[in-house]
Amino acid sequence: MSKPSYDALLVVSFGGPESREQVIPFLENVLRGKPVPRERMLEVAEHYYHFEGVSPINSQLRALIAAIGDELRQRNVCLPIYWGNRNWHPFLADTIRQMAAEGKRQALAYVTSAYSSYSGCRQYLEDLEAARAEVGPGAPQIDKLRVFYNHPGFVEATAERVREALGRFSTAERDRVRVLFTAHSIPLAMAEHCDYERQLRETAELVSARLQLSHWDLVYQSRSGPPSQPWLEPDVSTAIRAMSGRPGVTGVVLAPIGFLSDHLEVLYDLDVEAAGVCTELGLPMARAETVGTHPRFVQMIRELVEERLDPAVAKLAIGRYGASHDTCPADCCRYAVRRPPGG
Repeated sequence: MSKPSYDALLVVSFGGPESREQVIPFLENVLRGKPVPRERMLEVAEHYYHFEGVSPINSQLRALIAAIGDELRQRNVCLPIYWGNRNWHPFLADTIRQMAAEGKRQALAYVTSAYSSYSGCRQYLEDLEAARAEVGPGAPQIDKLRVFYNHPGFVEATAERVREALGRFSTAERDRVRVLFTAHSIPLAMAEHCDYERQLRETAELVSARLQLSHWDLVYQSRSGPPSQPWLEPDVSTAIRAMSGRPGVTGVVLAPIGFLSDHLEVLYDLDVEAAGVCTELGLPMARAETVGTHPRFVQMIRELVEERLDPAVAKLAIGRYGASHDTCPADCCRYAVRRPPGG
């Protein structure tokens, strides 16, 4: 492979607390400038306290970074990997400052979000630019890898996770098990200006086709806005209750396709709350793992890097829409946070 113009790979993620003392400062960072009542923040804090204040997202990301490093080395892709978060240590500005000090001038960024939306794509681009501005003239140029909701590596890894969950039911039961693909809900005002909902449905369709599923739905979880603000629906628990009354449904698989690792919103909203609803209804449930460090997913990240290092490398995508753009249009996924009156 010819020498790349890029000299680093920056992994960009959401961040999470790793002790009880970090929970409130972390949530204040997450919610700064957003119209979320403090009561809701304290409610979410209890979700973290349920796990002693430790979100698994950071440890899972460390494992992913190690796997990416191994994958790149095996293919002789010589890019050092850095890690910066939006909301908690290591913060993006600190990491970019380190990159500048170590002489890095042009980096690729892998963002831990498969889909297009303000919070899943544009906001990360804004975060990167704000961090670069904080570092100053020596900050490296940073180019984000494209979204990958329809990359065959993501679809194949996701399908295998769903297949494993379906395998917890007997062969006789599987035809009567419904798969609920779940993703983080977002405000309708945000969804109207991006392809988030369409992309999620495309991923669900591609995974379902690969597994020959005929009984599935796309549902949402983890909404955090005020009750007066409409968000994407149906909520996963509402969908489970509605589904339990249908004849012939004897079980459910929850497949969190909107998430890349089993972090706290997956563990609490699905493994605690949604699982509690299933127990209440006497409905057997299995939860599919997220792609995490699945080998095909790690390989996909390497393929996304290689296609940017060498324009001759094909951009892999399946389904109706083709590979997403490398550089977002100026008006892509725009969203203005709506504050309550007097806020």
